[in-house]
Amino acid sequence: MQKQFYTVMVFPGSSGSPKEFRVSKALVVGTLWTLSLFLLGVAGSGYFFSKKYQGFNETSLELTDLRRGAKIHKVEVERFSQQIKNFETEMARLERFEKKLRVITASENSPNAVEKNWGVGGPLGLAANSFTTSLDQDGKSISEQFSAQLEQLDGQARLQFISFQELDEFFKNQSSLLSATPSVWPTRGWVTSGFGFRKSPFTGLKEKHEGWDIAARNGSQVQATADGVVAVSGRDYGYGIMIEIDHGYGVVTRYGHNSKNLVKAGERVKRGQAIALVGNTGRSTGPHLHYEVLVKGIPVSPQNYILED
Repeated sequence: MQKQFYTVMVFPGSSGSPKEFRVSKALVVGTLWTLSLFLLGVAGSGYFFSKKYQGFNETSLELTDLRRGAKIHKVEVERFSQQIKNFETEMARLERFEKKLRVITASENSPNAVEKNWGVGGPLGLAANSFTTSLDQDGKSISEQFSAQLEQLDGQARLQFISFQELDEFFKNQSSLLSATPSVWPTRGWVTSGFGFRKSPFTGLKEKHEGWDIAARNGSQVQATADGVVAVSGRDYGYGIMIEIDHGYGVVTRYGHNSKNLVKAGERVKRGQAIALVGNTGRSTGPHLHYEVLVKGIPVSPQNYILED
């Protein structure tokens, strides 16, 4: 079969002689098909990669939304965790307050006076800057852990409520005892020596300290910590100028090292009434108040008889 050709005439210019080229028809057709296939491939690839890019872009937006949602969730969980921690701290403070009340009212052995074992620290062990733990060792989710902890706190709060109800009933029936029970600071200052054994500032030997030394400015006001009758208002070698108040029910308080007494023996005083001024008399190394609480003649820690923080 004779091959078919295309003849191409090229005219180089107005004065030049034309040139003639012969091109195989099969070559032209093949070239056109190759070019068409190439352009089709380029177009298809462009469409494919544009779709891929669009998909990647959508995935990136979804990932950004997920990260934003995770950050918001983290902040909410940390805030809730802090609220639970604050609740535990407050309930623990109430438990300490209840213990003092029960010591004062001698009802420590009541069935409702149980250990609450309030938690300390953040719930679930979540740190303020960490949100990497979403499951505990038992495989529980954070929401399940929160729910379990809230149920526990609710149960403990119910126990605390019942306990306070019992104390409330006791207080209603013992108003005279309450007014006669020491429950406030005798003066404002800081405790420089607590109740119990200590090294004597005079001899260096170990001795029992039967009260609190509360350092305060010389001349600061000393107040009665409960209602009672002044049994002693005078001077003692060790206590210096001192006052002793009989509150009844076997409870007595002493206030030593005063610079001046403001009440006399036999006077009836009320809780919060000024009875003396802080001084440095007697066996003392500096201005302070020596405060004692005695129950049936036995010294006890004043800490158990101060309800204020």
